[in-house]
Amino acid sequence: METYIKAFLEYLRYEKGLSDHTNAAYENDLNKFHVYIKQNHLSEIPWEVTKHDIMNFLSGELDQDRSYATIARCLSSIKAFYKFLILEGYTEINPTVDLETPKIKRKLPAVLTIEEVDRLMEEPSVITPLGLRDRAMLELMYGTGVRVSELLSLQVEDINLTAGFMRCIGKGRKERISPVNNSAIIWVERYLNRSRPMLVKSHHERTLFVNAHGRALSRQGFFKILKEHVKEAEINKEISPHTLRHSFATHLLENGADLRAVQELLGHADISTTQIYTHLTKSRLREVYKIYHPRS
Repeated sequence: METYIKAFLEYLRYEKGLSDHTNAAYENDLNKFHVYIKQNHLSEIPWEVTKHDIMNFLSGELDQDRSYATIARCLSSIKAFYKFLILEGYTEINPTVDLETPKIKRKLPAVLTIEEVDRLMEEPSVITPLGLRDRAMLELMYGTGVRVSELLSLQVEDINLTAGFMRCIGKGRKERISPVNNSAIIWVERYLNRSRPMLVKSHHERTLFVNAHGRALSRQGFFKILKEHVKEAEINKEISPHTLRHSFATHLLENGADLRAVQELLGHADISTTQIYTHLTKSRLREVYKIYHPRS
């Protein structure tokens, strides 16, 4: 089992081009499944594992108070593993073929109001190199809806400020070209001219946004920066880097943007992923109705 799991993870990394974060999730799920198989003295030959074994494993996860979302992801990982085994010709047996993923009620993500976005953008002190960098990052993230991984992997040459476009690499190493709004262009240009030259120590460093030591900024570093600015802006919501992406999509739809266009801008492969934002806009409409309609 261990050998096949390793082969599957290599396939995901090198042939499917999945991110380290996604790969780690698959690895964690399959390792848990492997531990269950060993602890229960089941066959470690993957095609000798039965549907009953997989159901018992998932039931055990449920007994340990794992969320339905976690269990659904585990099953998805196991299904992908068996599809890989069939694709590579290791077996023709797929014990997951009739197993259904539990229906998950998707939790609506937190979204900033436009007033909260304005407060957040104004919070960094742009008279310092790091404050100017932070303003440029926040403006670009909200202005384009990029994922944090896409933002932090941007190279200097990926953004064309004159044309108002940038090139980013999304999930599955898929490339897309995104328009950049005027406000983000202004602040990124200021960062490139005034701040980045003071931070970067080596001319070989081409990452767009760098840390105080002149090296590529990490996800943890960005999250810490965002958290500090959210606190200083007195925004009392659970905010993550993805919140700016959610806010970008929601504000576009609230202002009449087409769902397909938002799908393209976000780089979603499936429009059903984008449709969660229509629920957000409906929730907002209900709130407005309750507040302002005299007989609500």
